[in-house]
Amino acid sequence: MSTIVVRRLGPTAYAELGQVFAELARHALEPNPHMAPAAISAATALVPEEEIVVLCAWLSEALDFEQLVGVWAFRREHGWRSGFSAALASPLAPLYEVSSLPVLDRDHAAEAARALMRYLLASRDLPHTLLLPLLPLDGPCYAALAEACRQTGSAISTYERWIRPIMIPRPDDNFEAYLRRALGSSYKKRMQQFRAVGKQGALTFRRSRGRGALEALDAFLTLEASGWKGEAGTAIACLPADTAYIRRLAELCAADDALLIDTLLHDGRVIAMGLLVESGNRRHFLKIAYDETQSRHSPGRTLAIAMLQADFNGTPPAFFDSGAGEGVDAGTYIWGERREMANAIIRVGPGRPGAAEIAGFSRLWLRRLRDAARARSARAASGRPPA
Repeated sequence: MSTIVVRRLGPTAYAELGQVFAELARHALEPNPHMAPAAISAATALVPEEEIVVLCAWLSEALDFEQLVGVWAFRREHGWRSGFSAALASPLAPLYEVSSLPVLDRDHAAEAARALMRYLLASRDLPHTLLLPLLPLDGPCYAALAEACRQTGSAISTYERWIRPIMIPRPDDNFEAYLRRALGSSYKKRMQQFRAVGKQGALTFRRSRGRGALEALDAFLTLEASGWKGEAGTAIACLPADTAYIRRLAELCAADDALLIDTLLHDGRVIAMGLLVESGNRRHFLKIAYDETQSRHSPGRTLAIAMLQADFNGTPPAFFDSGAGEGVDAGTYIWGERREMANAIIRVGPGRPGAAEIAGFSRLWLRRLRDAARARSARAASGRPPA
């Protein structure tokens, strides 16, 4: 008879499971690179090691055999986001990461999700509030998590919601077929804009992978810091801890051939770069940098089309995650599929709403009041009556 046992690890011990996690990622319901040992090790540049909790679910089917079937990593949180009460937050570095989901083996997803939630419920020294600011609300992994919450009497509360562009290509897709379907009536205009940039100068796309991508990282950081982010002091290169995190993540991902940097040049001048990581058969867009002096060439949009073209010149990923956060206009992206995202809180086990949930609802209502006030001001300025 098989059983699933959950064990808690720190970042140092978890770092030894690189190959084991890679096998789980290849067989995962939904791979998530931010649960990988490389990502957790890198996050120690931003999060004290003693505040990181990694839960590993192991399937035991024989006396001396165990298989990793689930991973969920958290950081301890006790600031304003949690209502100044203790909580666990995932992912560890949400500014640079794209998903709060655990990684679950596709053949044991329901059991693994249930084991993880039961472990959290039974734990006496871990908070029973989970902060999940990047939680997809669709797909099989969320379904398994939601069912595990139901079975443990836990409640998922969602606050801010948004739509994230993604790509799930069909087996018979090519570049033109996919882009026509994704862009619909705007296809002709967007391609005219793309071709116009090429007519104004030689357009060159370069994809670097692994060690080659690592060598391109300095150029990426320099480009990102060349614009308003550098002036405001918010560029990665302006923040020592963030720089250390990105460099460490890049080094570890490059060693696994899971790091990509895409570069777009116009007449030999770099105008845009994208930083991406891979896990399983999925690719995740983490950061973009572009030359703000070249805005007439729409460097970000032009890079996205060049990336897509390169994808279909080879074998495109089975799933591409744009990483778009709250407040984005999904219609400006070229990737045609959509995923609903939320800033969510899970209350582990039955009980009343805690401080984190109350704080979340308070932020939501404050935002709605702010948006309503802005709408009234805009109507007053335009002289239009209320809708």
